[in-house]
Amino acid sequence: MAEGLLVEKVKIRTHLTKSLLAAALLSSFGSSLLYGYNLAVVNSPAEYIKKFYNETLIEDFGWTPDENFITVLYSLTVSIFAIGGMIGALLVSRLVTRYGRKGTLVRATVLVFIGGALMGFSRACRMPAMVIIGRFITGVHSGICLSVVPMYLGEVAPKSRRGFLSLIPSIHICLGVFLAQVLGLSELLGKEEYWPLLLSLVVFPTAIQLMLLPWFPESPRYLLIEKGNIHATIAALKWYRKNENIQVEVEEMQEEQRSLSSIESVSVWGLLIDRSVRWQVITIAVVNIGMQLSGIDAIWFYTNEIFRNAGIPESYIQYTTVGTGAIEVISGMLGCFTIERLGRRPLMIGGFFFMGLCCFGITITALFQVQLPVLRYVSVACVVGIIAGFCIGPAGVPFLITAELFKQSHRPAAYSVAGCLNWLSNFTIGFVFPFLEISMGPYCYLIFCGICLGVALYTFFIIPETRNKTFMEISQMFATNNNIDKEELTSNGHLNLTTMNGYGTLGRH
Repeated sequence: MAEGLLVEKVKIRTHLTKSLLAAALLSSFGSSLLYGYNLAVVNSPAEYIKKFYNETLIEDFGWTPDENFITVLYSLTVSIFAIGGMIGALLVSRLVTRYGRKGTLVRATVLVFIGGALMGFSRACRMPAMVIIGRFITGVHSGICLSVVPMYLGEVAPKSRRGFLSLIPSIHICLGVFLAQVLGLSELLGKEEYWPLLLSLVVFPTAIQLMLLPWFPESPRYLLIEKGNIHATIAALKWYRKNENIQVEVEEMQEEQRSLSSIESVSVWGLLIDRSVRWQVITIAVVNIGMQLSGIDAIWFYTNEIFRNAGIPESYIQYTTVGTGAIEVISGMLGCFTIERLGRRPLMIGGFFFMGLCCFGITITALFQVQLPVLRYVSVACVVGIIAGFCIGPAGVPFLITAELFKQSHRPAAYSVAGCLNWLSNFTIGFVFPFLEISMGPYCYLIFCGICLGVALYTFFIIPETRNKTFMEISQMFATNNNIDKEELTSNGHLNLTTMNGYGTLGRH
């Protein structure tokens, strides 16, 4: 009895170990960085790629395409990345269940080498299709990793460090955008002869990840709850926690294991019809769709024109764009280092609310900047504000709370749903916005304003604060909204495991 009381009082120290930080940096460097890089890398060499398409069509078919056809072909090159991302997101549930979190990341690297090689040799082979197929394959990789990396980090991190570690991928996304903007400058790789190299540089971060990540342990939660391998779980926890106490953490995993009716991961359809997670599913749908429909992609599309209207010389616009990329990185780091102090809700509510105000500001400045030229500079400030507001919270928190709102059995399917909605919204805004801007002019930003304010209000009224909560505690917080008794979330059977002491040494019953 006394021994049991002592176990109840065990506390987990929550130091950020070098192993945890290395896992977060390495998994993000070879995955999330590439997503950001691929989003922005096609902007700088756009005219060179169009020229390449035009030349090869003339050489192969003796036909001179019109400008509209080349524009459609280039638009396909850009948007095919999102289509690949949707397909990758749909594969997540099956892949992480079969190969694990880390195992999926390692195996997915082959896609980057194939896609990078196709894009890198496309000009030498005089084949435009290689660029498009390469973009599609790298999109599949990003669709997989954009979900798997935060899932992996959310499971290996202690609850008090889960927010910090899970936002490291969002910083790498911002770094990827910034890196693509810098390397795309005319003084570096922004020349006609270098654009295939610029597109294929993605293979180098992936090569580093492939060399090092296999030496890292798999997610302890995956090893225990899905594989039932107690010895591998202890080894993984001791590797990530070093000399810290792991007893309470293992007991929390066992409690979650006992609450599950089955250790098998549920399917996407099973997730959608499960009433015990109804509001969690609605929540990830709202925040992931809102993340993309907030107007951030439209802002990137419109940035150069806004800067041009503000009187910035054409030759300096590329450097101004790089400056906005730097603001992205700084804002992402600010969100990462404050999330454990402020919580998830303030970053989401504040970020979306501020973006909504700035979208409204862009509409006002665009309507009256002819009468008041000073408003042109206000419009630049609004663009910067939207980017900063997005990167502080809405850029990364939706991926984090997708991990936090679900238990082990539902998490893979939840990431498939969230990832697919995220990519579908990304593709939709990229396809629809040019037509929206033509038909509505600056009033189109009022739509984004409404979406941002709507997500902020939903977060305020519906989403609870998940900071420093276990996955079981978070599930119980949603029980009332789902009309589920908290008792239904508790044990449905017992997994008999060997008793351990605080540092993971096996003992006897």
